[in-house]
Amino acid sequence: MSPARLTVNVATLPTTVFGPRALLWWGTLSFMAIEGTTLFICVASYLYLWRNFPTWPPEHTPPPSLLWPTIGLGILLASNIPIALADKAARRLDLPALRRWMLVALAFGFGFLFFRWHDLQALNCRWDTNAYGSIAWITVGVHGSLLVFNAFETLVFVAILFSRFEERYFSDASESCFYWYFMTLAWVPLYVAVYLTPYLS
Repeated sequence: MSPARLTVNVATLPTTVFGPRALLWWGTLSFMAIEGTTLFICVASYLYLWRNFPTWPPEHTPPPSLLWPTIGLGILLASNIPIALADKAARRLDLPALRRWMLVALAFGFGFLFFRWHDLQALNCRWDTNAYGSIAWITVGVHGSLLVFNAFETLVFVAILFSRFEERYFSDASESCFYWYFMTLAWVPLYVAVYLTPYLS
């Protein structure tokens, strides 16, 4: 006599889910944990070197300029407004609004690369000048690699939005916004460490 089989009707379950209910959310969170650890190591190394020098930056090394990095920081944080609107559009399955706000996000994404180049120039030293120059360039550059990755990821996603779009991509758009928040907010402590601490020495 065969045992009774338990059956479950999943016909009523949603086909598009957001947040922790989506597998991609967990993948994005894991990626953020990895990148966050890398950025933390950069800041920890920067602070360690700072405490081992009598002056910071070392003698004959000018402190970084603040104009371009501060403007870039403001624009980076301001980009979270259209991203929040894109996230809301994705969650209500509003494709026209999602397309509109992701185009704005794309402009921000490539604009960040322009400001990151000026951020590097604002350090006022080469990467091989001394230990200060090396860790400052590495810290800014590692976060810059996230900006490059995000800009091209947004470009590909916008191309998908205007071509063969499927409903499941709404969840992908929301997770892309989730990562955007991490990318922009992670720059705040890095900005403080790299551009402001030299004026505290």
